Amino acid sequence: MNFEYSEDQQNIQQMAKDFAEKEIMPNVKKWDENQFFPIELFAKAGKLGLMGILVPEKFGGVGLGYVEYILVIKEISKVCGAIGLSLAAHNSLCVNHLLKFGNDNQKNKWLPKLSSGEWIGAWGLTEPNTGSDAMRMKCVAEKDGDYWIINGSKNFITHGISGDIIVVIVRTGELLDSHGMTAFAVERGTKGFVSGKKEDKLGMRASETSEVIFDNCKVHKDNIIGNVGEGFIQSMKILDGGRISIGAMALGMAQGAMNASINYSKEREQFGKPISKFQGISFKLADMATEIEASKMLLFKAANQILLGSDKANYYSAIAKYKASEVAVSVANDAVQIFGGYGYSKEYPVEKFYRDSKLSTIGEGTSEIQKLVISRTLLIN
Repeated sequence: MNFEYSEDQQNIQQMAKDFAEKEIMPNVKKWDENQFFPIELFAKAGKLGLMGILVPEKFGGVGLGYVEYILVIKEISKVCGAIGLSLAAHNSLCVNHLLKFGNDNQKNKWLPKLSSGEWIGAWGLTEPNTGSDAMRMKCVAEKDGDYWIINGSKNFITHGISGDIIVVIVRTGELLDSHGMTAFAVERGTKGFVSGKKEDKLGMRASETSEVIFDNCKVHKDNIIGNVGEGFIQSMKILDGGRISIGAMALGMAQGAMNASINYSKEREQFGKPISKFQGISFKLADMATEIEASKMLLFKAANQILLGSDKANYYSAIAKYKASEVAVSVANDAVQIFGGYGYSKEYPVEKFYRDSKLSTIGEGTSEIQKLVISRTLLIN
């Protein structure tokens, strides 16, 4: 395996870094405090190709791979995990679902708008009563001629208010039947599709999260993604890429927290010397760097498995997501400790990394679910 980035990959990473420092960094504190979702930022991101990273050029994207995708999400998340989360949810969930399972008419209709940043995408699987237990979902669709009538709700939906289109997985068959769920694309403005309450969150506050409600929402059969009954199977495959997204986001936040810690430890003096000179601090930095590098390697391993179409992509993406997300929390925790009292203050960046990082161990499959996926693979033979 080649561990060096190509010139193109380095340029893409630098472009994402420059975008984050210019467009995001000056606003991080304001957006976080006001829980403000900066819609216009994503239109700017679209002009740089960041809203259709994996989408082929013929559908309006830039046709890059998962290595480039990891680099982009990581660089954005080094500055703000919330923006990294929104960018990841748009690309790896909504857009990727349409890309992988939509027909050409659907791709030509929706992907150019999503890839350009004209539209923002959402994706809905979780319900108030079903998180990891998705096969017990209560949001249902019933056939009515050439239409389907959807009733129910989804919660913790990224871009549930501002999203222009949502790919939603609903039950069309029997409860607990893995072939009893179907994916629909529902455009904003469709009668009966409305947004519910916006979540007031601990972290990731600049990434919009809300409930979405379907009240006799009438959707044409042409909006079915793939075939009836394939929704659950599709969503499990989409989550393989989603885990890499969250892992890349976690990696970026860990890197951001470590960088802040390194800089602070060189500047902060106690007992007549920089605190970086104390073994208690320098060893924390060494542990951070080691864990971050391990997470990075696991993410690229998982990305390679998806690229190869390996049947172990699920296994490796679960490992990568589990490791990177737990590392993000650990590194952010140690960063706050290094900053001491200042780490508890909003005047410094590490308290935000501390709050934001926890989402990575929950979103798109908790750490416990990742361990379940990993252990089932180990014990299958």
